[in-house]
Amino acid sequence: MIPASDTVPGAPALRIRDLRKTYDNGVQALKGVSLDVLPGDFYALLGPNGAGKSTLIGIVSSLVNKTAGEVSLFGVDLHAQRAAAMRLMGLVPQELNFNFFEKPLDILVNYAGFYGIPRGEALVRAEEELKRALLWDKARTMARTLSGGMKRRLMIARAMMTRPRLLILDEPTAGVDIEIRRGMWQTLKEINAAGTTIILTTHYLEEAESLCRNLAIIDHGVIVEQGPMRALLAKLDVEGFLFDIDGELPRELPQIEGATLHATDDHTLDLDMPRAMDLNRVFAAFEAAGIRVRSMRTKSNRLEELFVRLTGNHAQQAA
Repeated sequence: MIPASDTVPGAPALRIRDLRKTYDNGVQALKGVSLDVLPGDFYALLGPNGAGKSTLIGIVSSLVNKTAGEVSLFGVDLHAQRAAAMRLMGLVPQELNFNFFEKPLDILVNYAGFYGIPRGEALVRAEEELKRALLWDKARTMARTLSGGMKRRLMIARAMMTRPRLLILDEPTAGVDIEIRRGMWQTLKEINAAGTTIILTTHYLEEAESLCRNLAIIDHGVIVEQGPMRALLAKLDVEGFLFDIDGELPRELPQIEGATLHATDDHTLDLDMPRAMDLNRVFAAFEAAGIRVRSMRTKSNRLEELFVRLTGNHAQQAA
């Protein structure tokens, strides 16, 4: 790890200013992106396919050359001090890019060797990371025999071998089932709680809502919204709920001022209501109509609703 004395105290973990990228074919992938990710944050970078996420991560990880703009990690300029900046960062790409015919222990130790970590220390770190990833019992098994979820966890373990201060994960849970995904969420929460700043790109919007404290939404190469997760979700003025009902519904549903209520089937009610409305009014109306609620759940992912609204508005403005 780069000595802390070589970084700038109080500097953002990642600082991007007016970042631009135009490819040789004329496509403008980034059109002046600026954002700050503070040390210790768990930050989501969201956007539809082609929005510019991959280009941004490619530039930050020094895999893609920028056209213009500034990028620094903990105050270390990526362009002027590339090697020093790269030692601060770990990257978990979406593609599995390790040798499937090597053993997990060897994959981690060899990776550490590329960064000048002595073999003895690398072995100690590899055991620690494989245990955290719940892969220690597979340490000497051929990597190609691992399940999809295990391979994803191995990618994270490998990135952590250099003890990065900033960890960037590009779709880390793509293609794994929900049970494995939630196990990986716990691993990432532990890594973040230990002090590592994490930037996450994901198409699973519930993942971002569960894990991240701040986010930026990028669309057509520009940031259309950024800030604290809770503050952005609070911008949604409508909430939706589904109610599972005991018994039969009345022939006429109650009228609730300011809300929209309809039946989706004989035992389910669909409600849209302003966020400021008190749910007690809804339950009082149900009780007066003789409707008995067995259970309720939110109708849709709030972050997904925000995402669609913001990118949709931006698309209309661009047109």
